[in-house]
Amino acid sequence: MKILLVSTQDYIHHPVPSRHHYIFEELARRHEVHVPHFHVSRGPERKTRLIVHEATRYPRGGPLVHYTLNAPTHFRVLEEIVRDCGIEVVVASHVLAGMAVIRAARRHDVPVVFDLKDWFPDSAAAYYNNRITKRVIHDAVWFVTRYNLERSDRITTVSPSLVEKLRSFGYDATLITNGVDTDRFVPMDGSGMRRRLGIGEDEFVLGFEGSVERWYALDRVIAALPELLDHRPSTRLLLVGGSLFTGYMEELRKEAAELGVLDRIIFTGPVRYHDLPGYIAPMDLCLIPLSPPQWVNIALPNKFFEYSACGKPILSTPIPDIMAIGGPHLSVYRDEAEFLARVKDAMDRRAAYRPDVERFSWKRKAGEFEEILGGLIRR
Repeated sequence: MKILLVSTQDYIHHPVPSRHHYIFEELARRHEVHVPHFHVSRGPERKTRLIVHEATRYPRGGPLVHYTLNAPTHFRVLEEIVRDCGIEVVVASHVLAGMAVIRAARRHDVPVVFDLKDWFPDSAAAYYNNRITKRVIHDAVWFVTRYNLERSDRITTVSPSLVEKLRSFGYDATLITNGVDTDRFVPMDGSGMRRRLGIGEDEFVLGFEGSVERWYALDRVIAALPELLDHRPSTRLLLVGGSLFTGYMEELRKEAAELGVLDRIIFTGPVRYHDLPGYIAPMDLCLIPLSPPQWVNIALPNKFFEYSACGKPILSTPIPDIMAIGGPHLSVYRDEAEFLARVKDAMDRRAAYRPDVERFSWKRKAGEFEEILGGLIRR
């Protein structure tokens, strides 16, 4: 198959790989996969099996400015790829660039799958604090997203709750959940990473990996640290990841300094995906403090599968699709009192787990996508 992927991210430089990286790098082992390059991130260049097409004329600004400024270039480049590269099927996930590639695909009679990997109206608005700006962004993104959904041949999405949300708007979607690299994410000894990070063998490590952004209530985790330190002075908080387009990381540093717990927190900044299991290894309890209610009800974060594959106990806000999968390694908190109680309990009785996550491997998810794409081409 000749596939064109239009992802939501700067595929080459984004510091945090998405489901599209995992699934389409696997598909590129046996198919010809093309991807446009939206040069909006500043991370190091990622190696890829995909055929990359430069689609950025003005590499500047945050996401809103960048994608708006470069929209005419996106329409032209995506039309050229579809027309000149023999594309047989398109997978669109981007909002504005998704509209561009869907229009091009329609002109050349190429089928389209729209992959809704999160609820774009809310995720796009989450980067802004001003209430009016958030509403304008939300409504504009929802308008374009509906345009894309209505003109796609198939819709895929990441969680059962998002399938139901789309159904409430009149759209049928196929579930392809996120997953995990089960060859790389495995239980391992964390003592070496503890020494590297300056963590004592007897210290209890609360851990988080992922984008350090406001939709994860890490400020509330830091606010709870003084009481946790009273219960167990040898406690650390390990935050693995960085902020993308906001100053949330610096806000957390400032809060920690004001509370006098900055020396008990390790901020690693972004790390390579290849190294991520090593950073999870020293964590005694892994956190998923997802906060906004509109996201909690539709989310199924990658980190749940990654923590699980590493055999770690997980403490999460009540995310329905995570709770539906469940497992003895998962516990849930609904407020600060429950958070403190669950963490203290984990401190007092450490446990090891081996959840079965093979059905969520990225290879299996790539196979599910491959079946859908092949079916569209045959039809």
